[in-house]
This record gives sequence, C-alpha cells and structure tokens, in this order.
Amino acid sequence: MSRIIRAQTNFTSGELDPKLRARIDLQQYFNGLETAKNVVIQPQGGLVRRDGTRYLTELPSSTANGVRMVHFEFSVNDSYMLIFVNTQMYVFKDGVQITNINGSGNDYLTVTKVTSSIASEMCWAQSADTLILAHQDMIPQRILRGANDASWTVSDLSFDFIPKYAYSFSLSNPSATLTPDQPDGNITLTASTSVFTSSHVDQYINVSPQGRLRIVSYVSGTKVQAISEVPLFDDSVIASGDWELEEGYEDTWSVTRGWPRSAVFYEGRLYFGGATSRPSTLWGSRVGQFFNFDPGESFDDAALEATLDTGRFNAIVDLYAGRNLQIFTTGGEFYIPQTLGDPITPATLAVQEQTSNGCRPGIRVVNVDGATVFIQRQGKALSEFIFSDTVNGYIATKISLLSSHLLKSPSDMAVRNATSTDEGNRLLIINADDGSIACYTLLRSQEIIAPTEWTTDGEYLSVGVDISDTYVVVKRNVDGGDVYYVELFDPDLTLDCAKDGTTGTTITGLSFLEGETVKAIRDGIVESDKTVTSGEVTLTDAATSSYQIGLNYTPEVTTLPVEPRLASGPIRGFKKRILEINSEHFESQAVTINGEQVAFRQFGENNLDQSVQPFTGVKRSGPLLGFVNEGKITISQTVPLKMNVLALDYKVSVGQ
Repeated sequence: MSRIIRAQTNFTSGELDPKLRARIDLQQYFNGLETAKNVVIQPQGGLVRRDGTRYLTELPSSTANGVRMVHFEFSVNDSYMLIFVNTQMYVFKDGVQITNINGSGNDYLTVTKVTSSIASEMCWAQSADTLILAHQDMIPQRILRGANDASWTVSDLSFDFIPKYAYSFSLSNPSATLTPDQPDGNITLTASTSVFTSSHVDQYINVSPQGRLRIVSYVSGTKVQAISEVPLFDDSVIASGDWELEEGYEDTWSVTRGWPRSAVFYEGRLYFGGATSRPSTLWGSRVGQFFNFDPGESFDDAALEATLDTGRFNAIVDLYAGRNLQIFTTGGEFYIPQTLGDPITPATLAVQEQTSNGCRPGIRVVNVDGATVFIQRQGKALSEFIFSDTVNGYIATKISLLSSHLLKSPSDMAVRNATSTDEGNRLLIINADDGSIACYTLLRSQEIIAPTEWTTDGEYLSVGVDISDTYVVVKRNVDGGDVYYVELFDPDLTLDCAKDGTTGTTITGLSFLEGETVKAIRDGIVESDKTVTSGEVTLTDAATSSYQIGLNYTPEVTTLPVEPRLASGPIRGFKKRILEINSEHFESQAVTINGEQVAFRQFGENNLDQSVQPFTGVKRSGPLLGFVNEGKITISQTVPLKMNVLALDYKVSVGQ
C-alpha cells in the first residue's frame, strides 16, 4: 500500500473526448476533465459556474421552424441584436427589447420574404446603416436603421446591373454590315438590313479583329444601342462576316435562376457568393457602387467574377473579409491573394484553394484571434483557417481534435470576444441533437482550448453576440406547453430564465414561468423552492437589496482517472482511494466535492439568516472512504451560488 500526493493545478484542457481516457502520455490529460458541464474554464486555469440567463421576451411558435440572430452595429453607441423568425424581425439593444417598431404598435418589423426556412440558413453583410440579407431562395433584402432605435425599413435590393450568363448559348453571323457612331463607350449601331429584335437586349456582339459590345437598348430592326466591354479599333463600317451575335444571356440572379447565397463587404465592393444556378461563382460589385455588377471594360474599378473550378463541386456557402477575402465552400477553403496590399481588380483576380475540408452550410464562420473558425461540412469537426508564414498561405487545423464528442449536429455558432484578462474568447456552438451548447474557451497566446458543455431546462435553439452581450433563443416546456424565449446571459445571475430586482416580498411578472418550480435567491440567501402561481411568488422574507427568481442548473465536473506518473509505471489497473482533497477557491460560496459539501462558514448566531460570504483560499474535504478502480473527483453544487475552483491537490492510496 502506497500513498501519493497528486495536484491538478489547472483545467485548461476542458472536457476531453472519452476516447482519450487512456492517453496518459498527453499533457492535456493532466489538465483535462472527464466531464465539464455548466462551467466555463478561465484563462488562469480555474473553472467557474457559467452565467445564468435573464428572461427578455417570448417569440411566436413558428420559432420552432427556424430562427436566426444577426448582430447589427450602427455606431459606437448603437448596437443591436436582430432576431428573425418567420417574416418577423425583433430588435434588442443593451439587453432590452425595442418595442412599437415604426410607431406601428407591433414589437417587430414585418419582413415578408424571410420565412422560417430562409431565416435558419441566410447570410448577411453590413455597411454603415445598411444590412444585406442573402439566401439562394430569396431576392436579397435591404434593411435600414432609421432616425432612432425603433425606426427600421426593409425592401428588396434594387440592382443597378445584374451580371449575365448564357444558360442557352447560341452564336450566329447575321448578313448585314454594322456602322458604329463611335468606337468606345455608348455606341449606336446601325445595320444595313433588319437583323435585330427586342430579345437582343443584354446580348453580345463580337467584332473581328477587336471589339465586344453589349446591347442595352432596342430601337428598331436596324438600330440598337450598346456599350463597349472591349472597344472597337475605330468607327469604320464593320463588314458582314466580321461580326457575330451571341445569344442566350440572361440575368444570373432572378426568380427563375435563384439568388446569391452569401454576401460580404470588402475593400469598397459588395461580394456575393454562390447562387442556385451558379453555386461555385463569386461576384464583386464595382468599387463604391455596391449594387452595380457591370463588368464594363474591365477597368480596375469594374465589377468582377470568378468561378471555382477544381475538379469537384464547390458550392460557396460563406464569405469572410479578413486578412484576405476568404471563400468557404462545401468542398474546400479558398482565398484571393493580394500582393503588398494591392486591391483586387479584374486583371489581378485569382482564387486559390488552400485546404479541402468543406464548410457546413447554414452556420456562419467567425473570427477568433485572427483565425477564421468554421464547422466542417459533416458537422463533426471544428476547424480554424489561419495564415501561416511558414507555407506563405492558409492552413486549417482542428480545434476540436480532443473534444469532437461535444459536437452533436451543430446548427449555429457565435463568438464572444474576451473583454478582460479574467476571461478567454468564448466560442458558442448550438447542438441540434440535444439542444446543448458546446462552449470553447480559446486563448491563442496561451495555447488554451478548453471545451465545456452547457445545458438548461429546455433546448438552446440559437445564439448571437452583440459585442459583449450574449443572447440565446431557448425552447422550454412551461405549464404543459412548448414556449420559445429570448434570454440574455448575465454574470450577476446564477439561475436561468430569471427575473431579478432589488426589493420586494411578492414578486410579480413571472407568468413566463407559470406553474414551474423555481429557485429564489434573496439578498444572497437561497430560499426553499417556490411554485409560480398566477404569475407570482412570495419570498419568505422581504428582499432588501437583491433577488432573482428562475430555473436552476447544476454544474457537473469530474476529473479524469488519477494517474500520478510514477517511475514504476501507471496505476490504472490498481484499486485506489482518494483520502483527502484540498480545493483552492476564489470567491466561492457553494461547492460539493465527492458528495461532501464544502463548509464556507461556521455555525453561530452571527450567521443566522445571513448570506454566504465569498471565500478565497484552500478548503479541505475528507477523509473519504472506499477503494475504487479509477479514483475520480466530482465537483458539483446543491445550491445555485457562485463557484470558482482554481485547483485541486489530493492524497491517493494505491493498493498493491
């Protein structure tokens, strides 16, 4: 029988895939956890109870068929979370819903074209006061913020010029001469015989040895007006046989051919990627003319177009404006290289494939510390697309290599960037299978990738981040029926779907939790469970400074089987007993370790009816009884108060 002292000084590897239970050769094993539920890993190494959520409003039942959150930043002081649900757009600012939109009496803007199926998959792009919504089955929508928070308009995007494509190409050589009135620009063409019809508008004339003209107006059978994409040598008469008529061109985007699937603003252009009829094509507008996709004479500021032909199907599903213009497709990841910061022009446009993972449609890519993070097409891996000076190009590495079990049919993703050194960047992924959230704490400078899992009394459906505010749409079952709530994560709350305030005894306005058993925390004291009746609960004593009423959630943290790395070899096959545990805390109020509640205060008359004061320091748990095969430590809570565990050290007895 031998006794060993073991320490786990941090938890920065988060919850590890069960398939790694035997990998005691990895350093991540000794910083990892078997289970990490409803906690967040801090960059300093500790784990803390995740934030609770504040109830904001209820959404219609159509939310079940599709919902999408879109961040809209109008100015330094005006930033919004827009929530789209089947033809309706709800507006939130600083955690408060904006009501009476446009003075209509409605708390939403009607957006007829954004149906449930479109909302759940659409992309968007913003420039100043304009938000562009894109989906292959919807003409792009233009949403404008007006003079105040409640002033919003929506309209179909009006294009100055839509790019053309010959879906049914034909070529002919009409028997007539052509006489141009000038060689370049807007040209009037007169034919020697009647060869033109009104159907020739937007068709092309090729002239030998030089000249390509697009017909823009039909005047008569012998006269049309055109613009030059490639100018003529001069205004001499063009002989019959020296010109040909290209037909079959039509608008690339239309009700018949479908609409752009993705959008982004980049270096003065609006880019669209993919469409129903041309899924692998990228289009860029003219510089400074976002809705004009006329290629003209291919000057540097003209519109541009490129198709991603690589020998496999590359449907463009998202675009990202980062170090370069990045293009994400179902078949691989691409970018447009630029030399020494030179702009992209029709002459320099070249699309290069970098990796071939494929991106999952319907989930927007996000940026974390300079890397573009995306869900792979099959939904089983989380990868980052980042520029490498070593290869002078982009590489894709798998963030979820050690935690892929937490990805369960991902359906939405957002990132909350760190606002202080006490937190890392939080990457939040909605899982459609069970309604959980996979939360990745990421800090590149410290090589921290720390995944945890968040659950609630219900299912998370969507997530969005407005600068530092994290919103979720949650499906809950209340009073026997399904409801859909908008909630806001709040670090001051330890309950979900909560209502909070300062003073009071009878707390009203709780109809959103009607009939539910709820927790009540009054002045830091956890009262006995309450049942919401007629939209209210009554506290045992009056709250004098603070209260919160809501649904409980329980952190569940389990360490991996103990392995002290002895010179004699591993101890996995031996019976073992954890005798005593010392847990390091920072401002904790309630923690249970291996079923034993940690005492943060002593009995005495001065403690009666007083809140638990946050404790910082070391607490001892034990002695603990019983030999087991694995030797794990479980951290949990019996009451919803603050918890922050920094490290563990413990004595282990190993049987021989």
